[in-house]
Amino acid sequence: MNSTPTICAPATAPGGALALIRISGPNAIACADAIFSKSLADAPARTSLFGLITNDDGTPLDEAVVTIFRAPHSYTGEDCVEISSHGSPYIISETLRLLARHGCHMAQPGEFTQRAFLAGKIDLTQAEAVADLIAATTSAQHAAALSQLRGSITTQLAALNAQLLELTSLLELELDFSDHEDIQFASRPHLLQLTQELSNQVHHLIESHATGQAIRQGVPVAIIGAPNVGKSTLLNRLVGEERAIVSPLQGTTRDIVEDTVVISGITFRFLDTAGLRHTADPIERLGQQRSLQAAEKARIILMLTEPGVPWPDIDIKTGQTLIRRINKTDDFSALNGIGLDGLRQELLQAIPPIDADAAVITSARQHDILCQAHAALAAVATALTSGQPSDLVAEDLRQTLHLIGQLTGTTITSQDTLNNIFSHFCIGK
Repeated sequence: MNSTPTICAPATAPGGALALIRISGPNAIACADAIFSKSLADAPARTSLFGLITNDDGTPLDEAVVTIFRAPHSYTGEDCVEISSHGSPYIISETLRLLARHGCHMAQPGEFTQRAFLAGKIDLTQAEAVADLIAATTSAQHAAALSQLRGSITTQLAALNAQLLELTSLLELELDFSDHEDIQFASRPHLLQLTQELSNQVHHLIESHATGQAIRQGVPVAIIGAPNVGKSTLLNRLVGEERAIVSPLQGTTRDIVEDTVVISGITFRFLDTAGLRHTADPIERLGQQRSLQAAEKARIILMLTEPGVPWPDIDIKTGQTLIRRINKTDDFSALNGIGLDGLRQELLQAIPPIDADAAVITSARQHDILCQAHAALAAVATALTSGQPSDLVAEDLRQTLHLIGQLTGTTITSQDTLNNIFSHFCIGK
């Protein structure tokens, strides 16, 4: 007897005209067959049948279309059934109740995708892309998630894994002939060169995380300047509504005012900050401290001034982009909307171009593991240059292989890791 439970859940949000209920597991077809007016047992795979969902006494509950997917050709790799009915909350709850009476269990968040991963239909990077695709609200988020779901990261990691495996195999072959100290199956300079090439590839993936975070969470832009140079007016103009208070009185903005704008598919998070000036007011000084903190964390510093007012003294860190504008001039006016198109283009230019097929790391989990892999490869390079024995070099390579496997899920050892990843999914996916 198969011990894997058959699960079910609504796969569409409540409130729509139609609802989709998904069933997966060894008894998926039998469970659906028990509540449907037409026989499903012998229905061919990937066929849809129109009929009635029936109550326990045989009376109709609703008209529905039932689609059959047979293992292994389904999302989860198991037998699957999708029931498309009307979206009435009563119909949905009654259908789920009927399925439960015939042995279905309610699915946990992400359980369908977790089963797809366990069946080898997708790896962990693709599973994370499913969640990103569902949550996508901009074209850039959608493109990045779809690229990852189609295997942009998977393909690159598979190539890395193959090269690492070859290096490890050569070194371990040497260990099999450890009695012959003069035997080397791999030239150390060649191994060092390959290690450095692999390290560069991993470093490139690590660097893509900044772009991935910009796509996923939005690019933080701190609007910095002296009081009354038009920072709040600029924020209001960019977001298209009165989000920040505009006043001729200096020091009006005491706290960070934040709003988002999507420009050509990229979300920018604009932070209107307190004006920077010398002041004895403790509340205003606190607001200025928060301004400086926002500037430290921002990806872009949008520095604003006006004729006769000096630029604020702000340190620009590595990785930050500084954009300057002199407000209240014929070339740029936040109040009149002059020069905003050019500003938007400069904001976009501060973000690296996003290739639809490029591998972009969007997950903190992926980033952390890649950083560990990069450190392990650095240890391999050190071991090679210092002439350490093959067994020590091989151990560092094995560690790198293990970490790459954690990225894709081939060497996942902790159920807690899987639970943490899939618990953020919606029920029904």
